[in-house]
Amino acid sequence: MSENASADVDAALARARQSGKRVLLVMGANWCSDSRALAGWLATNRFAELIDRKYELVFVNIGMPGTGDGHNLGIAARFGIQEVPGLPNVLVLTGDGVLVNPTTATSWRNAETRTGDAIYDELADLADLGV
Repeated sequence: MSENASADVDAALARARQSGKRVLLVMGANWCSDSRALAGWLATNRFAELIDRKYELVFVNIGMPGTGDGHNLGIAARFGIQEVPGLPNVLVLTGDGVLVNPTTATSWRNAETRTGDAIYDELADLADLGV
């Protein structure tokens, strides 16, 4: 994660266009237990292998949007997510910037209580979902 989240996303999209992978854009914050839980799963060997094969991974800090202290929310809006009701948010994008999971992108507020298998299966499905 760098100071220029938009540039990070643009770079991941460019890599995805070249490689034929998808972008896994995780919008969260380090203070959030659900964001930390999801990041922990993504750092395991099992997930690293899936991500390496299918995704360009980008983490974006969105601060505390519920309190008015949100950061980088324009990135979510760029891909059609107008409201960020909580965090984390997981946007799966094609290399051309098409949001693959518009109905589930903001549904990850329970990431801490999801099983690793459920998260893995959802990300594996989204990697191959036709758009």
